[in-house]
Amino acid sequence: MAQNIRKEIEQKLNEIETQRGVQILLAVESGSRAWGFASPDSDYDVRFIYMRPAKDYLRLDSPRDVIEWQLDEVLDINGWDLKKALIQFQKGNATLFEWSNSPIVYAVRPAWEQVYAAARNYFSVKTALYHYYGTARNTYEQHLQGDLVRYKKYFYALRPLLAARYIEQHHKPAPVLFDRLLEQELPGKLRKAIKDVLAVKTVSDEKTLNPQNPVIENFISGELERQRTVAGQLPDDRNRDWGELNQVFLRLLTK
Repeated sequence: MAQNIRKEIEQKLNEIETQRGVQILLAVESGSRAWGFASPDSDYDVRFIYMRPAKDYLRLDSPRDVIEWQLDEVLDINGWDLKKALIQFQKGNATLFEWSNSPIVYAVRPAWEQVYAAARNYFSVKTALYHYYGTARNTYEQHLQGDLVRYKKYFYALRPLLAARYIEQHHKPAPVLFDRLLEQELPGKLRKAIKDVLAVKTVSDEKTLNPQNPVIENFISGELERQRTVAGQLPDDRNRDWGELNQVFLRLLTK
């Protein structure tokens, strides 16, 4: 990552804290740059979790629980309030676990370690599998049905499917980097097809259309069917006890 971009992002985060009167606990890169397969024209998807002063959580007119700071061709910056994040952790929100494990971190405070220490006990295998299955299915149905496809969309289907396979086997959040997901046991033809398509994608504009790759298409369609069945057969494993999350929330507000 270019140092000037990172510096600009860090400056934007400082602006958010100053102008909105919040404390950013965690700020990371999400999306294709965090996954390790950005195109030359990919933007920067910055996501952050912030905490307001304690008195704001006692207001009758509660402030918005999101901050949408910037959206243009280069930067996409927005964040969630801590309370919103904790509620979503309790629901097993897979996206939040991805943010928490992003390999690109722009800012982190010690308080975040307390938050995630409690939140990791709310990871749900069934919820995560349904999340990744749904993401891959939507991409496949909306973008991968023609003779010509955007190779970027292959990875928006492949990555969640491989993440689900990892979670199915290990019962914990999947690695964020695509290369780490490729360390799983996969058919040799599929591995070669992914390598070939990725080589084209990394030097192409995101909107470039290329011929379907039958090996990848067959894997995606078959894995979607398999994972739908697997997710449906799993027991409900959500942690419905709010205790740990309530404790960490009160601890941070009263320290």
